[in-house]
Order: sequence, then C-alpha cells, then structure tokens
Amino acid sequence: MTETVAGSPVWKPAPHRVPTPGLPTSVRVYEVGPRDGLQAETKVIPTETKVEFIERLVAAGLRTVELTSFVSPRWIPQLADAADLMGRLNLPDSVRTVVLVPNLTGLERALAAGATEVAVFVSATEEFAKRNLNNTVDGALAAATEVTESARALELPVRGYISMCFGDPWEGAVSVERVADIAKALVDSGATSLSLGDTIGVATPGHVLALLGAIRERGIGTEMIAMHFHDTYGQALSNVYTSLTVGVTEFDSAAGGLGRCPYAKGATGNLATEDLVWMLHGLGINTGIDLDALTDASTWMAEHIGHTSPSRVVNALRAAQRT
Repeated sequence: MTETVAGSPVWKPAPHRVPTPGLPTSVRVYEVGPRDGLQAETKVIPTETKVEFIERLVAAGLRTVELTSFVSPRWIPQLADAADLMGRLNLPDSVRTVVLVPNLTGLERALAAGATEVAVFVSATEEFAKRNLNNTVDGALAAATEVTESARALELPVRGYISMCFGDPWEGAVSVERVADIAKALVDSGATSLSLGDTIGVATPGHVLALLGAIRERGIGTEMIAMHFHDTYGQALSNVYTSLTVGVTEFDSAAGGLGRCPYAKGATGNLATEDLVWMLHGLGINTGIDLDALTDASTWMAEHIGHTSPSRVVNALRAAQRT
C-alpha cells in the first residue's frame, strides 16, 4: 500500500496476502485483552477507560471479546467493576461477548448483569490449581461442572479454559494425555468450546500437534478448540501456524500483547492480537479486523496504563509512521 506525502509516494507497511493451500480461509480472533490483559495490571483501570477500550476494539472489527470476570474482588480487584462495566456497554448484537465465572455465585452475578456466554477455568496441574484457584484439579473441575450445567440449562454457551497445558513452572512437563482427559471431562459436563492454554509459553509445534492429536482421540472435534499461546520463548506464531495446518480456527490474543499470569513464574504477556492478525492476513486468512484501527486502540490503551506495548507489529507500525 502506498500513500502520497508532500508529493512523494510512501509505502505504508502492510502484510502481503499470499493464500496458502490447506489452511482455513477465515479465523476467529478471540480478544482477551479487556479481561485477561487488564487483570494483570498493578493499578485499577477506570471503568470508563475499559468501556472505551472495548468499543475501540469492536470498531476495529473484533467480533469476539472477553469483557471481564465475575470473580471475587478480593482476588482480582482490577475487575471489581464487572457488573458496572457490562451495564455501560452497548455493543452490536453481532459481537460475541464472554465473561469468566469461577463458581455458581459468579454465574448468578454474571446472569444478573446480562451475560450471554460464560467461560470456566481449570488447571492441568495441581500446583497451579492451588495457587491460582485455591483448589485441586478435581475440585476445580467440579466447580466448573456446576457452572457449566447451570449455564447450559439456560442455553448459554460455555467456554472451558484449561491452563498449563504444555508445562508448569513448579511441576515441569505436563502429559498430553492428562490434558486430553481434562478436556474430555469439560466436554462431558456440557462445555461448548475449549481453550487450550500455554500459560508459560513453552509449547513448540510438535508438542502442539501431539496435544491436538490426543484431544481428537477423545472424540473432540477441532471445531471446538481454540488455542491460547504466550510468547515467552518466541514460539507463539509458529504454534499458531501449526494449529492452522490441522484446522484450528479460533485463537486467543490480547490487543497490544496485554497481560500475563500473575501466579505463573516467568510468564510473559499474551500473544499480541496485532502480531497474530499480521500473520493471518499475510496467509490470506480473513479476520474482519482493521489492523490500523486495532493498532490505534492498543496504542491508546498503552497510554492509559502507562507502559508501552510489547507487540512487535504495534511498535514497527508506529516507527514507520514517524519516518
């Protein structure tokens, strides 16, 4: 793409679309920045800022956004305004909105606030379940099952998150069979989709294929699966590409690379939505997202939280604008 500046043509950086045979033609980007990203911030972000952030993301073309979490404010004070936030939003019906709920009390609060889709959260490892959920793996599954069954009785979709799918900083390697068994338990409880989380960013392409293969062996179709990668070791986009080759069409990411898990030692931020979209568009895969508008939204939010975005695409596009 070229623009004219002072009479001279200037190339505006954009991914060159080269469709790749065998890959999906479209992908759903599941934006987690407003929830998973902002909950990791040390300071509390004003509700009106969160509302505008979400509205900017939707205006940029994102059609799936995880808004907040109805967890106890004692655990995550950054999201204590969950009900107030939802009351202030007026998003198009075409936008899929999701809220995270930890238990039946959280579900009740979410329903009262008008939630139309919920997510539950479990861990593949005992130590992380203890530190993050104050529970055991089996206890977290039981709590998730209660929420799922109640939500499905009301015909609400339920997304099941599994964290620590590829490695745990305390327990080390995690068996793909263990993760697949937990995935099967969530599906049996009624979960309508699953997000497999590489919470500390240690996954590699072969490991991704092995896990997805074990999931398929449990009778769980790829259409139910989303992948949630972190870029701690620089592997996130290669893992996305690998997932695409076997038909995964939903990926979690955070605008500007917001977020990290405060309970996981060494974990860095989520895969940046801009970095994901740049690669997907370059592969000729449709996302419906305006990359420039998304970058503007991330830059705007970075100014409000007081630190720069780690996204390479955001920083490269900003640098190109200054030249």
